[in-house]
Amino acid sequence: MRRLLSGVGFTVSYVFSTVHGYFTFGQAGVEWGVNTGAPPIEIYTGGVAATNAFWWEAPEGTVLVDAPEGVVDWLVAAGRGVSVLLLTHQHFDHVWDARKVADQWDCPILAHSAYGKHLTLETLLASIPGLDVSVSPYEVSTVLAGEEQLEMAGCSFGLAHIPGHSPDSLVYHDASAGHIFGGDTLFAGGIGRTDFPGGSLPLLQHGIREKMLPMGDEATLFPGHGETTLLGEERRTNPFLR
Repeated sequence: MRRLLSGVGFTVSYVFSTVHGYFTFGQAGVEWGVNTGAPPIEIYTGGVAATNAFWWEAPEGTVLVDAPEGVVDWLVAAGRGVSVLLLTHQHFDHVWDARKVADQWDCPILAHSAYGKHLTLETLLASIPGLDVSVSPYEVSTVLAGEEQLEMAGCSFGLAHIPGHSPDSLVYHDASAGHIFGGDTLFAGGIGRTDFPGGSLPLLQHGIREKMLPMGDEATLFPGHGETTLLGEERRTNPFLR
């Protein structure tokens, strides 16, 4: 079933759509437990683009991947905290609450690149009449560009830089848990849109095929929008990977 956000006009839905093709929107504030033998992943979906955030209890702290609008209120209401915030990329819908997360829990923010309005898309969106997108500036504590491995909170991640949707797109792969946090690179049945500044469809497709698909068919993909999927299912059926 495909569900659209109510009250979103054509211009806004076009600008804020993040995929080639379509995806199923989650409902803001709803969480799912994903049990693969590893600690369960709690999923929050919020903001105008129905952006996913992922939270779990790691061996040495708590981890949040991406910070869409409303995620801080959701975490506070549930009595949860954050030891570290990982950003898959810095488009505004993924970082709207990044400053609030850092302020609330005094936690570091890790990302491929330093903060910049060209990465949040504020520079682009400022040129569109009627749109007022203003992200609270935040500091990226650790820039991960050029790194291939990350050890934090008792977790070990392989890192894959896969531009094409955004120049700073970074995929986090927890091989021991079989989890991939892919941001807006690959979705269930789709891939990230590539008409934003710095975008490239061939570059994105190449990165997915060469860097993501080798992570294994049984790995669970936690995408920036829509539902979780298995990497093997996308390799076999995703029309943008044929």
